[in-house]
Amino acid sequence: MARVLVTGGSGYIAGFAIRQLVEAGWEVNTTIRSLAREAEVREWLGVDNARLRFFAADLTSDPGWADAMEGCSHVAHIASPIPPGAPRHEDELIVPAREGALRALRFAKGAGVNRFVMTSSVAAIAYGHSKDRTEFSEADWSNLDDPRTYAYPKSKTIAERAARQWVAAKGGGIEFVTVNPAAVLGPVLGRDFSPSIEAVKKLLEGAMPGVPDLGFGIVDVRDVADLHVRCLTADHVAGERFIASGPFLKLIDIAHILRERLGPEARKVPTRRMPDFLVRIVGRFIPELGQVASELGRVKISSSVHAKDRLGWEPRPVEETIVETARSLIERGIVKVS
Repeated sequence: MARVLVTGGSGYIAGFAIRQLVEAGWEVNTTIRSLAREAEVREWLGVDNARLRFFAADLTSDPGWADAMEGCSHVAHIASPIPPGAPRHEDELIVPAREGALRALRFAKGAGVNRFVMTSSVAAIAYGHSKDRTEFSEADWSNLDDPRTYAYPKSKTIAERAARQWVAAKGGGIEFVTVNPAAVLGPVLGRDFSPSIEAVKKLLEGAMPGVPDLGFGIVDVRDVADLHVRCLTADHVAGERFIASGPFLKLIDIAHILRERLGPEARKVPTRRMPDFLVRIVGRFIPELGQVASELGRVKISSSVHAKDRLGWEPRPVEETIVETARSLIERGIVKVS
């Protein structure tokens, strides 16, 4: 196998991608912001250390990127800024997402990389559209002019569009592909995991008296990693986008699955809907809830037919993913249920 750079090696999706790539025989380089975390990340990855090399590199500056790219024929650019809460200004997300993607592309070209797979999101597809619109495909783009399109979908849309424009103008022979996941759940490896998992964590903790009328497509982190690997190796996929999503579920659906499958461990999980007006009031004091209040009642079904038909990708049952997410949080002591 060739050598691949996986950016953001301490991240949730990247961790599972590294595991699958090493298992498949790849030599893997990965970036983290500080090598002080290398030992920790190696421990929870649990892979053949001889096949994995770490490099210090940040999305916002050039040092480290040339060394990380050296000898690589493929790149999985998974690193992207995701704050724990709502950013104070949207540029806190937009600038590093866009500049990080362009920086990785520039150094990839300089290193002679052939295939560049970038993690985008359905957030770059399904936001800012009419409420009557419920189904989306890879042909769609989020509408940045709609005031309901908040910082995160803006950052993913702007970063992906900028990357595609750069490849078209300056990419030379780089084959560029994006993976566009929905909300990523699944077992956690370490302390860095998808913000989507915070929703399951808060349900298990009984952090709110009711469940907001919010929903999203759900996909397992292991299946997202698998789709990245397929995109790295498949023939004739240059320029493609691949949505990674299972079914669309409301938070109330997830709550009921947790109650049914976990028994007493899910006793704190609320099963009543929180009225929309109350969500909006609470959102004035909790910015991360306030920024998504415009999504109340929305249904957004993002189809993965293209990934299934073109790459033979098949996600696991969503109930399995939800239960394994919860059990992982409990087993690692991230959530206390007693």
